[in-house]
Amino acid sequence: MQHRSIGNDVVGRVTVSAIGLGAMPLSITSQRPSPEAAEAVVHAALDAGVTLIDTADAYCLDDTEVGHNERTVAAAVRSYAGGDDVLIATKGGHTRPGGGEWGLDGSPEHLRRACDASLQALGVDAIGLYQFHRPDPETPWADSMGALKDLYDAGKVRMVGVSNADIGQIDEARAICGDAFVSVQNQFSPGFRSSAGELAHCAANGIAWFPWSPFGGMGDAGSLATTATEFAAVADELGVSVYQVTLAWHLAQADVVIPIPGASKPRSIQDSAAATHVQLTSEHLARLDTTA
Repeated sequence: MQHRSIGNDVVGRVTVSAIGLGAMPLSITSQRPSPEAAEAVVHAALDAGVTLIDTADAYCLDDTEVGHNERTVAAAVRSYAGGDDVLIATKGGHTRPGGGEWGLDGSPEHLRRACDASLQALGVDAIGLYQFHRPDPETPWADSMGALKDLYDAGKVRMVGVSNADIGQIDEARAICGDAFVSVQNQFSPGFRSSAGELAHCAANGIAWFPWSPFGGMGDAGSLATTATEFAAVADELGVSVYQVTLAWHLAQADVVIPIPGASKPRSIQDSAAATHVQLTSEHLARLDTTA
């Protein structure tokens, strides 16, 4: 497993696996894995050298079980020998009112409550990385960022980040949160590259970049080989899965990139973790960078 770093000299640098685990599939559908099966997925990730797990309080079915994914991940990590080395990154700012709906609340009051609930769900005194899940049009961005800074100043979080943010929002977050601000989590995949500007901006400023839905999302990942045909062609040439080629392509974008593929089965995250061994040539990358 390759490794990459998150943080800076002020808040500290945390070394994590170059491939993380996106834990969302363990919680958000009624067909989600059993607790035992979910634990097996997390343990398979850790066995493969994964030391970054991405979760969120809103990864659940509805508002009756907020924090389900956080509790699932935390329990699995606690039951694993050596789990103390894992960075669990969580997020707040989304709500789940029910019926499969997603809501937004970026108010400082909500983020303070959400952070306290996440601390309890994760069973920690301070969250390693706390991220604002998505901009809330009803709350000024500066107010949400001020809340993150307050959580850092209070010692409740060790580092902060944002998700689904544009370059202007990233820069405002940096200005308000200062050295506590270390990461951006935006959608990016072979078929969704409109956030390439934000990726380049993060690379230029040493900000960790977590591409979410690196294969195109839960509903489209299974058809990746047919929608990203050049990626599939390279995979055939190298004798590896199209998913490994896709993650190797993500890693080649910049040394701040840490993909967080989701998984609901052990074999999925085992395959993803092996992507750090895939060597793409400049010719491969030229083909992949110009086609989907």
